[in-house]
Amino acid sequence: RKEYVDLYVNYMFNKSVQKPFEDFMQGFLRGCPARNWKMFFPEELQVLLEGYTTFDWHLLEKNVMYIHYEKLDQTIRNFWTVFHKLPEEKKRMFLAFLSGSDRITGYGLEHFRFYIADPQDPQENPDESSPFVNTCSFILFLPR
Repeated sequence: RKEYVDLYVNYMFNKSVQKPFEDFMQGFLRGCPARNWKMFFPEELQVLLEGYTTFDWHLLEKNVMYIHYEKLDQTIRNFWTVFHKLPEEKKRMFLAFLSGSDRITGYGLEHFRFYIADPQDPQENPDESSPFVNTCSFILFLPR
């Protein structure tokens, strides 16, 4: 029985996918030569490709920069009070709204910078406008 199970597992995990995997590996290595990937440890490569999945949200608050706002403005204090009360899933949704992804690649959250800006549109009533973002520049436009 052990030999049968070993052969079956080997077939399912190795032999049955050998040809498709070799084709994939050949195409992948054509675009990304193996010598370039060997400098990374597996954990580093995973973070590089998938991004960070755990965050220190207070560090995100610390790294934000403000445009036409001060850190102690009531709007900003209200924003962070509400943000820190959100469940983890909603915080990730905010990150996806801000950046287009719920993960942060590269150097991690300690180097991730984004901006909170006052749109300063004198024609609009701030109570009737919604926050919007520029995902390319990581700018959250937050009406007062």
